[in-house]
Amino acid sequence: MITFVVVPRQSVSSVLKFISLLQGAMAKRVAVILAGCGVYDGTEVHEASAVLVHLSRAGAKVQMFAPNAEMMHVVNHCEGKPVADKRNVMQESARIARGEITDLEKLDVSNHDAIIIPGGFGAAKNLSDWATEGKAFSVKPLVEKVIKSFHQAGKPLGMCCISPVLAAKAIPGCELTVGHDKECEKWPYAGTAKTLVELGSKHVNKHVGEVHVDKKNKLVTTCAFMCNAPLHEVYDGVGVMVTEVLKLA
Repeated sequence: MITFVVVPRQSVSSVLKFISLLQGAMAKRVAVILAGCGVYDGTEVHEASAVLVHLSRAGAKVQMFAPNAEMMHVVNHCEGKPVADKRNVMQESARIARGEITDLEKLDVSNHDAIIIPGGFGAAKNLSDWATEGKAFSVKPLVEKVIKSFHQAGKPLGMCCISPVLAAKAIPGCELTVGHDKECEKWPYAGTAKTLVELGSKHVNKHVGEVHVDKKNKLVTTCAFMCNAPLHEVYDGVGVMVTEVLKLA
């Protein structure tokens, strides 16, 4: 026997509103740090887009941040050569964020469950000086403060491509991956792994579709475009990174 219960329309509305609020409360809040717009002098656009799409699919609430500072230098992406232009990191990052960008100074770790930093040379130029200093590099003070704040709060961090170098400096002794450690056509930047080991980190070789999870430090890394791989494989690898970060949040 089936019993039908008639629920007043107002009650249905209230229930649906409660469910919506509950889902919103359960959504993970993720801060994404950008470093400009473009692989050679900012955030790698495909990596940033992959991060945002996978976060959106997972129902996460995203807020994007960038340093309000001058870019180290601007590159003509048609030629791959520096130009004399002067540009602002946050203003360039707004191109990816569709204008919804916040000064990194205003990032409050208590308002977020996790943080993700895509790669691109901006991580090595605008978030640090890795591009010019190599293993003698330093992370920009504000960026280092943010990374350490999330780490000390026990909140997960996701980094891909070259951005794991930031963790190598800010979280001494951490485990990470930038892909493979033997250079070849598929792995043109494999020398980076050796440098990270020299900095005291443990490097773990992983393929483009894989991640390494440092459970102790709640750090999830993947190689992305450190590997000469098809775009869809990079996209999928970034997706695994996002999934693992959200599991830890």
